[in-house]
Amino acid sequence: MIRTTLRILGFVLLALGLFLLFRDFWASLEARELTFVAGGELWYRLHPGSLNLLQAGIQRNVAPEIWDPGIVAVLLAPASVILSVLGILLMVVSRRRRRRG
Repeated sequence: MIRTTLRILGFVLLALGLFLLFRDFWASLEARELTFVAGGELWYRLHPGSLNLLQAGIQRNVAPEIWDPGIVAVLLAPASVILSVLGILLMVVSRRRRRRG
């Protein structure tokens, strides 16, 4: 059950990543320059409070060094790449194992 849910979530994330890649490609054609929506920018557009809460929580309770440069580098990456990689990882982790014997 959990494996199926993770697999479906992986497919959804991969589809969203490919959609954003197409959207970025289309926006680049219109602007006549290479443009991508960063992962942090997309997250901030969708729910700024959760991004701020995550930053505060990690910097206060875990370690400030994890946030900058670690998580900041991920948030500056294109959202299409982040979602596609997460989707592929979820699909790989949730794939069915072959039994030996």
